[in-house]
Amino acid sequence: MENLVKIHGAGGYDSDFSDSDGEGDSSEKAKERKREAEILQKPFERGRHSKVAHRSLHSCEVDREEARNRRAHLISMNAYERHKKFVGDYILYYGGQMADLRRSAAKDKTDLDVLRENHRFLWKDEDEEDMTWEKEIAKKYYDKLFKEYCIADLSRYKENKFGFRWRTENEVVSGKGQFQCGNKVCSIEEGLKSWEVNFAYVEHGEKRNALVKLRLCPECSFKLNYHHKRKEVKVKRKRKMSEENEEPPKNKKKKKKKQSSSNSKKHKHKKHKDRSTSSSSSESEPQNSDKDTEAATEPDSQSEADHWRGPAPAVEEKSREEEFDEYFEDMFL
Repeated sequence: MENLVKIHGAGGYDSDFSDSDGEGDSSEKAKERKREAEILQKPFERGRHSKVAHRSLHSCEVDREEARNRRAHLISMNAYERHKKFVGDYILYYGGQMADLRRSAAKDKTDLDVLRENHRFLWKDEDEEDMTWEKEIAKKYYDKLFKEYCIADLSRYKENKFGFRWRTENEVVSGKGQFQCGNKVCSIEEGLKSWEVNFAYVEHGEKRNALVKLRLCPECSFKLNYHHKRKEVKVKRKRKMSEENEEPPKNKKKKKKKQSSSNSKKHKHKKHKDRSTSSSSSESEPQNSDKDTEAATEPDSQSEADHWRGPAPAVEEKSREEEFDEYFEDMFL
């Protein structure tokens, strides 16, 4: 029995040594696996949690993700939408109405309102002092207008009240106010007349006058002159330069001829009166008459001699632009 126990004990001892060797092999394999996992793990990958995460860590991650989504949503909106969202959140959390936060639009002005407030019919040097941005807008618009003829509002002609304004570019191109009637509601193109009107108006609390020109048809001209007649502009024909140069010598010749004829008539009248005088006086009279006739013929001989003194005076030929100016003189009054 004792021998059997010893043998069993020896066998037992052998079994213990074999188990310790198996544990060492398994630990080495685990280390090798861990080392291989570390080698194969990518730098941006997180390690695997062997345990369940804590609740605080979970809530922190959820909040961070929610903040990221909210930031992306706000960035995608423009400033106005973002403002509306913040106002809506404020009313939702703190209470109130949208009407309490709505901005008043009573003092809002457009560019047209600014232009109407600062527009002037005529700009002077005094008006351009202390220029603001509103005045600069009005001055820039004024520079684009065509200030040759006016467009008139004759709707209140019986009250002797008229409205005038300058023409725009489209009206100049279409001929409104020059080749068509200058009344804003009339488009007649025949029988137009040009008028000069002393336009008295009040602008920014200051009385001003301006002499303006406009072209109207006969019916609108009657409305303009309903109370008293205005000045009508008519064409003044220009004399040619050649005619002006030629007229003075002709007039001189005519005057000299008239003087010589008057002198001869006087001497003839004296002859009839002094027939009864002495022969000496009768002889002197023909001599004087001969001298007068010579004096009368001298200007003719001088005028003929002038042709041989030099070349004829050059007549200035008109250029093409001057011919066009004369042609359009009736139109541009």
